Amino acid sequence: MFVEIYGRPGCPYCVRAVQVAEELTSRRDDFSFRYIDIYEQGLSKDDLAVKAGKPVQTVPQIFLDETHIGGCTDFEAYARANLGL
Repeated sequence: MFVEIYGRPGCPYCVRAVQVAEELTSRRDDFSFRYIDIYEQGLSKDDLAVKAGKPVQTVPQIFLDETHIGGCTDFEAYARANLGL
């Protein structure tokens, strides 16, 4: 499974989402992720809303195998419930 984390510098929730992804990478052979800095890539929340299929207000926005999971709290809950975090 592949996770994309869309975030911005200085965002504590973005940092936490990356930490969760790094932990999952170390625990699972079938898990990898990529962090995308929305400022560096010139992406706006409107761009993320198009990808998510609904309005987004915050970052990070996280996608698991192209399926929108939500933000950091949603990702962490999903990882605990389904990925053995």
